[in-house]
Amino acid sequence: MATRSLPKTAHSRLADWSADPGTDVLVVGGGINGLAVFRELALQGVKVTLVDKADYCSGASAASSHMIHGGIRYLENGEIRLVRESLLERNRLLATAPHFVKPLKTTIPIFSLFSGILSAPFKIFTHRSGKPTERGAALIKIGLILYDTFGRNGGRMPRHQFFGRKKTMATIPGINDRVKYSAHYYDAAIENPERLAIDLLQDGLAAGPHARAANYVSASAHHDGHTTLTDELSGDTLDMTATVVVNTSGPWTDLTNRALGVDSHYMGGTKGSHVVLDNPELHAACNGREIFFENKDGRIVLMYPLLDRVLLGTTDIPVDDPNDVECTEEEVDYFFDLVGYVFPDITLDRSHIVYRYSGVRPLPAAGDVNPGVISRDYRIVRDPLDQETTMLSLVGGKWTTFRAIGEHITDDVLAELGRERTVGTAELAIGGGSGFPTSDSERDKWLSAHAKGLDKKRALELLTRYGTVAAEIIGLMDHDSDHALEHTADYSVEEIRAVVNREQVHTLSDLVFRRTTLGFTGRISPRSLAELAHIIGDVRGWSAQELDRQVSSIPLERSLTDDS
Repeated sequence: MATRSLPKTAHSRLADWSADPGTDVLVVGGGINGLAVFRELALQGVKVTLVDKADYCSGASAASSHMIHGGIRYLENGEIRLVRESLLERNRLLATAPHFVKPLKTTIPIFSLFSGILSAPFKIFTHRSGKPTERGAALIKIGLILYDTFGRNGGRMPRHQFFGRKKTMATIPGINDRVKYSAHYYDAAIENPERLAIDLLQDGLAAGPHARAANYVSASAHHDGHTTLTDELSGDTLDMTATVVVNTSGPWTDLTNRALGVDSHYMGGTKGSHVVLDNPELHAACNGREIFFENKDGRIVLMYPLLDRVLLGTTDIPVDDPNDVECTEEEVDYFFDLVGYVFPDITLDRSHIVYRYSGVRPLPAAGDVNPGVISRDYRIVRDPLDQETTMLSLVGGKWTTFRAIGEHITDDVLAELGRERTVGTAELAIGGGSGFPTSDSERDKWLSAHAKGLDKKRALELLTRYGTVAAEIIGLMDHDSDHALEHTADYSVEEIRAVVNREQVHTLSDLVFRRTTLGFTGRISPRSLAELAHIIGDVRGWSAQELDRQVSSIPLERSLTDDS
């Protein structure tokens, strides 16, 4: 994860709230689940305030596998409710966020027939852990039948297929010739999850002035019915009253609770790391699909093409401190070994790595249990902060089910407030998914209506990047003075300026890693970073020293020589 670098500014966002320091609900934690809660409550007309000690979606939510999926492997642990809910939410997101969530063909190469078939039912009924065992064809077939039962989406998602060795090797050239079968089914992927998170934020803010949010603001204490908020950029503080405090700070849940006076021990997360590779040979070998399989140690891993790169993940390592995680060289070796296991003729080296990242899954404390079988489900825990204030803590949860989690917590909050739900979100489009064109004719009609002087290619680029929110971005741009960035020509100066102004960008890291895909794809260099920093600095009033500090704060996996 990028090193956090905070510019000190004279203006505090909290000063804007000082005239009205009360709220019905204070949401602490602006990851995907906190943003979902914020949007849900804002749409109900509830007075809600959200804060995050860093940037939105910069913690655990920034370390995902970019998957929107049912979690076929959770069936082995008996988590049928979670799989059913996840598949339902996956299907909903394909409809409500079509600008970012797309179907992804997935292939499981299988190297045995029966391995794992005896241990799986035992775990389903007992939830006991043990040494991971390889899942054989029979077990995977059973799982995919259940997956089809829950996830066909009215027949819009194809049924799974099973191939023998010969057809598998024809479908995936270069695969390890030890393969005996392959299973093929569909899940979904999300190219830029952080942008979907920003859509949730903007949906909430658009609901009205009763919804407020600020990044780089921490909840640092609670006393006498007041929660102390600290602006991490200016150092200013504000005491805020709230009837309900919702803790959605993920792996930091216990730390947040303790800062506010609740000595909880709910969390027991595990570290998951990923690497992003620029390797055309591996990209071609994936053939447009996710390769989802288990390594020799029984760990489920994946690789798939994404944004002209290949994403590899993930590990599952118990950790104690969510603030101290990184993708280690040992993990890189592990990823390279797993590629060699599936594609033995493809050679990788560290020069192919353009980005690596690591985060902590917000899993419940589970004692001495194999990390792979710790539940990915969630629960909501109620604790009193004082006589006036109730704390609701989210324990667990996964990216795919963020809307369902937000709905569940919101219903609990509404019960605390004695209010009724007025708006449902199950079928409500998210951000740029509203009115997103899904056919060529719809797309041409949208471009004609919203391009506003841009050529069609450029307008389509913005529509693809932001969904229909592109119309707002285009409206914020000064087209007379706009020009392409020198070092990343598919972005423009006015586009970046619009994003900075619209989306609470306060650091270079916010822009590079969460408002754009430049960091993820490795398209950054000292010169391109300096160019971007100057645009942000012009908006935020950075000094020359601050500009240099921001550029030097961004870690580079490799040095680009052509700044392309």
